[in-house]
Amino acid sequence: MRYFFHIAYQGQHYNGWQKQPGAISVQEVIEKALLQIFKLQIPIIGCGRTDAYVHASQFFFHADIEQDFNFDLLYRLNKALPQNIAVFDMIKMEGLPHARFDAVQRQYDYFIHTYKDPFLANQSSFYLEPNLNLVNMKKAVNLLPKYKDYRAFCTQPNKYEHTICNVMEADLLVNSKGDRIRFHIASNRFLSKMIRILMGKIIKVGKGNLSVNEFENLLISLETPNTLNPAHPTGLYLSKVTYPYLNLEPRTEFLTATQGTDWISV
Repeated sequence: MRYFFHIAYQGQHYNGWQKQPGAISVQEVIEKALLQIFKLQIPIIGCGRTDAYVHASQFFFHADIEQDFNFDLLYRLNKALPQNIAVFDMIKMEGLPHARFDAVQRQYDYFIHTYKDPFLANQSSFYLEPNLNLVNMKKAVNLLPKYKDYRAFCTQPNKYEHTICNVMEADLLVNSKGDRIRFHIASNRFLSKMIRILMGKIIKVGKGNLSVNEFENLLISLETPNTLNPAHPTGLYLSKVTYPYLNLEPRTEFLTATQGTDWISV
């Protein structure tokens, strides 16, 4: 029987979702918890591959569990997992839906604070740039849904069959004090480090080191810049994943409070 698991995790102590030799990953920790519970290996497939130290306020994985069980697996899994990984829902699925390939939209949010705050250190990215030109940054962000090919914003474009991404939403928001910024983007797919590279270029626009026209030229020319300078991983959240047959609201109260009603579009 195939199950979808709706989870969230803080990524600052993990080398991303994907299991890999010599590094701790979210996938590995969950598979070890399932091994502890069922006493057999149960492989899991995630909805994406978040970078090291990136958070997910909504994430899905699927697992095929053939063994019969009459206990509360949701409870046991949460007991076995560390506090920085939470399982919200376990959904029995018909057929063999795929957590990664069936997703039709993924949303990410990237948070920046421009003043030093130790309590935001692991949740938002600190840039000591109090004079960012938010108007120009917003102009750059507004260009994103108008273009489809993001080859210039990828670390390894040649590893993909194509670099087309259907960016459906893009916005730049700021709090009332103007010292916290939120970049929001939604697309059917994302390329390697694409969001962090985009954010790095948008910050350069805000600092005046890159014009809006130069930013747009990257989208037009498709030429990979000599230096990509991705933004820090801290502050990036995979915030929503949507399927044709499953569209759940994120359950994390913290991110809801972080986003809050204080945010306004620039």
